[in-house]
Amino acid sequence: MKFRIFPILIVLNILVLSIFFISCNHSTAHKKIETNSDSLKNLSVKIGVALYSFNHFSFEEAVRKSKSTGVNYVEGFSFHELGESYRNERIANLPEQDLLQLKEILDSNKIKMVSMYADAKTLAEWEQLFRQGKRLGLEFLVGEPDISFLDDINRLAGENNIKFAIHEHAKGISKYWHPDSALSAIKDRGNLKICADIGHWVRSGLDPVECLKKLEGNIISLHVKDLDSFGNINAKDVNISNGIIEYPKVMAELKRQAFSGYIFIECEHDWENNLKDVQESVNYITKISQE
Repeated sequence: MKFRIFPILIVLNILVLSIFFISCNHSTAHKKIETNSDSLKNLSVKIGVALYSFNHFSFEEAVRKSKSTGVNYVEGFSFHELGESYRNERIANLPEQDLLQLKEILDSNKIKMVSMYADAKTLAEWEQLFRQGKRLGLEFLVGEPDISFLDDINRLAGENNIKFAIHEHAKGISKYWHPDSALSAIKDRGNLKICADIGHWVRSGLDPVECLKKLEGNIISLHVKDLDSFGNINAKDVNISNGIIEYPKVMAELKRQAFSGYIFIECEHDWENNLKDVQESVNYITKISQE
C-alpha cells in the first residue's frame, strides 16, 4: 500500500503546484492589462497648429487665427515673411527687439510657440537659427539638414538646450522620407529626435502606423494632414477625416506608445480662406485623442 500511495501523493503535489503557477500567471497578465488600460486613459498629447497653414498672412495674423481654433501651441517656420511691421523680414534675420515683439504677440494671445521649422544651407545659418530659437524660448527646431551638418546640429542643440527633430518630406523630395533614414540620422546623436509627418509618409506609399511603430521612443512631434490618394507624390491635401488616412488607427498607435508630445495640424490647401478647415481638423484630432 505504501508504494501505491507515494506515487499518488507526488501526482497530487504536481497538480497543486501547477494550479498555483497558472493562477499566478493569470493574475500577472490581468495586472498587465490593467496597467495598459490605465496608460491609455492617461494619454496627454498637446495639440497645436503649424503656422505654415497660414503662411499667406503676417505672423500676428497667423498667431491670431491659430488661437481662434482653441489651441495653446504653434510651430513657426524660419522663412515666414512676418509682415510690414517687420519689413517682411524673416525670423532668422530679426534683431533682438523684434524677437521680443514676436514674444509679446504670442503672450498677448496666450499661445506658446514651442518649435520652428528651420531651413539653412550653411553652418553659419544653422548657428544663427539656434541662437534665434534660444532667444524665442523654443523647445526644439525641426528640419531636414544636409547629412554633413548632423554632428554640428547635434552639438548646437546641446549648447543651446534645444532639441532638433528630423522632418520627413515625401520620397524624391527628402533624404529622410523613410523611417530608416531618419533613424540613421539620429543614431548616436542624443539631441536629435524625429518629427513624424503622417501625410508625407502616405504620399511616399508608406503605412503611417507601421512607420510610427518603427520610430517608437524617438518621436518628439507630429505633423498631421489628410490626402485624397495613397502613394501619390501629387496627392491633394484635404481636411483631416475627409481623406484616406485612418486617423483612429494612428491615434490608437500613439496611445499604445503613451505618446505625450506635440501634434501640429497642417492645412495646405485654400491658403487664403482655410481657417474653417483648420478649425475642423483641430476639433477632429482633439476628439479622437480623447476617445
